[in-house]
Amino acid sequence: MKWKFLVVVVGLLLVGLILVGCGATPEPCPECPECPECPQVECPECPEPEACPECPAAECPECPACPEPEAGAEAMGCPFEEQWAESAHADAEAEAFRHWDEDDPKEVPANCATCHSSTGYQAAAAGEEVPAVPVGEVVDCAACHSEAAMALQTVTFPSGISLTVEGPEARCMICHQGRASTVQVNAGIENAGLTDEDAVSADLRFTNIHYKAAAASQYGTLVKGGYEYEGMAYDAKFDHVASEDTCVQCHDMHTLELRVEVCAECHTESDPKDVRMVGSLRDYDGDGDTEEGIYYEVETLREMLYGAIQAYGEEVAGAAITYDAATYPYFLTDAGEGYASWTPRLLKAAYNYQTSAKDPGAYVHGGKYIIQLLHDSIASLNEAIATPVDLSAASRIDAGHFAGSEEAWRHWDEDPAVDGGCVKCHQAEGLPQFLENEANIAMPQSGSMNCATCHDDLVTYTRYAPEGVEFPSGAVVNTGSTDANLCLECHQGRSSTVQVNAAVGDQDPDTVSESLRFLNIHYFAAGATLFGSEAQGAYQYEGKEYAGRFAHVEPYSNCVQCHSTHGLEVKAEECSTCHAGVEDLAAIRMDSTDYDGDGDTDEGIAGEVAGMADALYAAMQAYAEATDGVSAIVYDSHAYPYFFDDAGERYATWTPSLLKAAYNYQYAQKDPGAYAHNAKYTLQFLYDGIENLGGDVSGMTRP
Repeated sequence: MKWKFLVVVVGLLLVGLILVGCGATPEPCPECPECPECPQVECPECPEPEACPECPAAECPECPACPEPEAGAEAMGCPFEEQWAESAHADAEAEAFRHWDEDDPKEVPANCATCHSSTGYQAAAAGEEVPAVPVGEVVDCAACHSEAAMALQTVTFPSGISLTVEGPEARCMICHQGRASTVQVNAGIENAGLTDEDAVSADLRFTNIHYKAAAASQYGTLVKGGYEYEGMAYDAKFDHVASEDTCVQCHDMHTLELRVEVCAECHTESDPKDVRMVGSLRDYDGDGDTEEGIYYEVETLREMLYGAIQAYGEEVAGAAITYDAATYPYFLTDAGEGYASWTPRLLKAAYNYQTSAKDPGAYVHGGKYIIQLLHDSIASLNEAIATPVDLSAASRIDAGHFAGSEEAWRHWDEDPAVDGGCVKCHQAEGLPQFLENEANIAMPQSGSMNCATCHDDLVTYTRYAPEGVEFPSGAVVNTGSTDANLCLECHQGRSSTVQVNAAVGDQDPDTVSESLRFLNIHYFAAGATLFGSEAQGAYQYEGKEYAGRFAHVEPYSNCVQCHSTHGLEVKAEECSTCHAGVEDLAAIRMDSTDYDGDGDTDEGIAGEVAGMADALYAAMQAYAEATDGVSAIVYDSHAYPYFFDDAGERYATWTPSLLKAAYNYQYAQKDPGAYAHNAKYTLQFLYDGIENLGGDVSGMTRP
C-alpha cells in the first residue's frame, strides 16, 4: 500500500537583529532512508504572530515513519527589538528617512540610499551597486545583520583610504564616516582652477562633510576626514583603553546610547563634557583654563574660528557670512541666501568648522584631531585678516607622550606595523608587552601613549613596578623608585660604549672602513646620562675615568621628582628653593670653572656643555679635512641619518675615531637636558672626543 505524506519545508529565517522568521529548527525525518532530506517542522507559539507565507511542499515516498507535520506556523520574536525601536535608526518620521517625501519619484537617491535605507545598506555591504530606494525604509535589523554586513572588515573612506578593522564597528563606519575629506576640498579648488588662496570664484561651492562623521573624527589623519593643511601634522586614531576603544564598546549597538555606566568606572565626572584626562594638560584654546573638559576647549576654538570666518568674509571675500546648522547649505549671506563668495582659504576653514559642528561627539571621538583642525584653520585665516585671532596662548600639540601628531608616533604611517625593535617605546601597548615578556613583537600603530601604557589597573591607577632596568650596555640599574624605573625603560637610548666597540673592533683608528655605519644613541637618553659610567650610554674612551650617577639633592634625584609625570615639564618652581632668582634653568651653575675655554664663567652649565659640543663638532670637521680618504662632514639634527657629506649624501667615510666622536656629539644633541641630568659626565665625554681627534683642549677643563 502506498502512503503519501505532505511535508512542509520551512525555514524562513530572515536576517537582521534576527528578524521575524517562520518555523523552528528542523529535525531530520526519523527512519526515512528513502527521503534523508525530508524535514519535520514545528512552529512554536510566539508573541504577536504573523501570517506564515505559503510553504513549499515535498513528497516523502514510502516513508511510514514520517508523520504528517502540523499545519501553519507563527512568527519568532526579535531580540533587542524594543531597544532598537527607540533609536534614531528606527525613527521612520525623522528627516534622515523623510527628506525625499516631496521628490518625484518619491525615493531615496542611490547616492544617499546606503545610509538612509536598509536595502541600500545591504547592497553596499555586499559590494553591489546601490539602487534608489522608495521612501519608507529605516535602518532595520536586516541592514546590520545581513551575512555580508556581519563579515565586513574593510571600510573605504571618502579620501579613498581603506581601513581594516576587527569586530562589528566596521558596520558602523560604513555610514559614520562623512561624505568628504581633504581630497574633495582640494579637488573642488583644483577644478575651479584656483591657485590664489584669497581669490573669490563663482565656481567654488561649499563642501559638506555631512552628519555625525564619528569615524572620521576618531581615526584622524589616518582617513583625513577633516581638511588637513599642507605641512602640518595631525593626530591619528584616538586610542582609548583597549576595553573601550570601538563604536560598540562605547555605544549600545541597538539604542545607540553612550554606555555612561562604563565610563563611570574610570571617569568620576557625571557629564562626559567635563572629562579631561591628565594626558591633556595643554591649554588648547588659550583661555587659561586647563581643568575644563575637552568639550569646552573645542567649543571655544570653534567660536574663535567663527569669528575669524566672519572677519575674513567681510574683509577679504567681500560678503558677510553667517552659519545656520539647521539650514542647508549652512553658510549663508546676511540675507539668508546660500553663501557664494568662496575663496580657497575660506572654503577650507568653513569645511573644518562644519566638520567639528556636525559630529556632536567629536570631543570624545577625536578631540585632539578636531582641536588641530580648528587651530590650523584660525591660523590660516589670520594670515589674511586685519585683526588676527590671538593664538599666542593656545596649543595644538600635547606633551611628548601624548603628542599623537608627532614623528615619534607617526613615523610608521606608511608601514603595516611598528616593528618589534621600536614597539616598546612607540606603541601604547608596547611597554606592557615588554614588561610581561621581556621582549616585543611588531604591533599595529597606535595614536600615542594612553593610561594603560604605564598603569596596570585603571580603577586604582597603580603602575607597573620594575625593580631594575637593563640598559643597552648590559648594566642593570635601579633609581630606587619603581615609578622612575618605568621612565628608564624607554629613556635609556638604543646603544652604548659596548655597541660602538663591537662596531669598530680592532680596526686602525684613523683608516676609513667600509664596514662602519653611524651608530645612533637615539632620542632623550636621559636615564643613561643620569647614570653616567654605570650605564656607559656615551662612548667612554679607554683609560679615562667617568662620573657615575649624578646625585642631586633629595627629594630631587630621579625622573618623577624633577618632572611632571604627565606634562613632562620640569618642576621649575621647586628648583627656586635652592636656585634663587634663576628663572631659566639653563642659567644655573654651581662653580666658576671655564670648562669650554671660552672665557665666560657666568654662563650656566648648559652654556659650558653647548660650547664643548660646538668645539667637538669643529674638531670633527677639522679631522675630516686633515685625514686621507675622509670626506667633509655635515650634521643635520632633523634629517636621518644625521651626518652627511658636503653633497648632502649619507656620510660613508667613517674611521673608528670619527665614529666615536660623532656618536658622542649626537648623544649631547639628543639629550637636551644633559646639562641637568649629568653635566660632568657629558663634559667628560665631549672633552675626550675633542682630544682623541687631535683638537685643541689647551684652554678647556675636563671635570
